[in-house]
Amino acid sequence: MADIFSGLEKLGLGNIDGGNLFEDPNKKESNVKKEEPKKKLTLINEEDYLFDKKYKCPICDSDFTVKTVRTGKVRMKSVDVDLRPDYSEVDLTKYDIIACPECGYAALGRYFTTLTKYQIDDIRAKICMNYKKQEFKDPIYSYDHAKSLYQLALANAVVKKAKNSEKAYICLKTAWVIRGETQRLDQSEADYEKKKKENDAQEVELLKNALNGFVMARQSEDFPIAGMDSTTLDYLIAALAYETDQFDIATKMISELLTSRTANSRIKDKARALKDLVAAKKQG
Repeated sequence: MADIFSGLEKLGLGNIDGGNLFEDPNKKESNVKKEEPKKKLTLINEEDYLFDKKYKCPICDSDFTVKTVRTGKVRMKSVDVDLRPDYSEVDLTKYDIIACPECGYAALGRYFTTLTKYQIDDIRAKICMNYKKQEFKDPIYSYDHAKSLYQLALANAVVKKAKNSEKAYICLKTAWVIRGETQRLDQSEADYEKKKKENDAQEVELLKNALNGFVMARQSEDFPIAGMDSTTLDYLIAALAYETDQFDIATKMISELLTSRTANSRIKDKARALKDLVAAKKQG
C-alpha cells in the first residue's frame, strides 16, 4: 500500500496511511496478457480538446477551475477488457479528478459534492491543515500530475472513510492512467523497458486493490455501485480477476453471468469472450 501513496509528502500529506484500504463488510465495528507496446502517441494539440470548468469547493468554498475534456470532440478507438475506454485524441482518464488547489480536497466527479458534515470535518482536519498548495499552470496534464491527483483523491477517500466502491474505483482509474502512460512511452528511449516494467507492476497492484474493493462493495453496498448495475459490476470483477491471475474468481463470476436471467446479451457476449481469454491465459 505504501507505493499507492508514495509522493504525497510533497503535498504535505505524508501522514496519510492507507493501512487496510478497504473495510471488510463482515467485520463488526466497535495478469492480463498485455498487448504489444504501441507506438508513442504524440498529442500535439491535446489542449485543443480541453476547457476550464468552474467549481466551488464544498470544503473551503473557494472558486476554482480544472481542465476538462470536450467529450464531443474525442473519438473512442476501443474498450479494454476491464472497460477502460481508449480515445484517439486524448486520455480522458487523466482529467477525471476534481481537485481544489486551495485546500487539497479531491475526488472523482461523481463523488465531489456528496459529503456529510463529519466527512467535511475530517478532511479539514487531516487534509487541509497539512496540505501544501501546488501551483499548476501547464496547458495539459502530464501523467505524473494526473497520478498525483489520483493519489490525493485516494487520500481524501481514506480520510473521509468513503465506501469501498469509491476507493476501488479510484484504484481502477489510477491503473488506467498508468496503462495510458505505458502505451505512450517512447520505445526508443534507453530506459523504456525499465519504465514499462515498473508501470506494469504498479498497474497490477492497483487492479488487485480495485478487485478487492469491488468484491467487498458487492457484499455490502446497494446498487448502483460506482454507477454500475449488478451485471456490469460482476463482469468487471471477472475481468479484474482475469487481469490479476485470480482464475477461480474469474471463472465463478463468468459462470454466474452466463446463467443469469437478468444479464443482457451484450454482457453475456463479453463474458463469453472473457471466458476464452481466461482459458487461453491458463494454458499459456
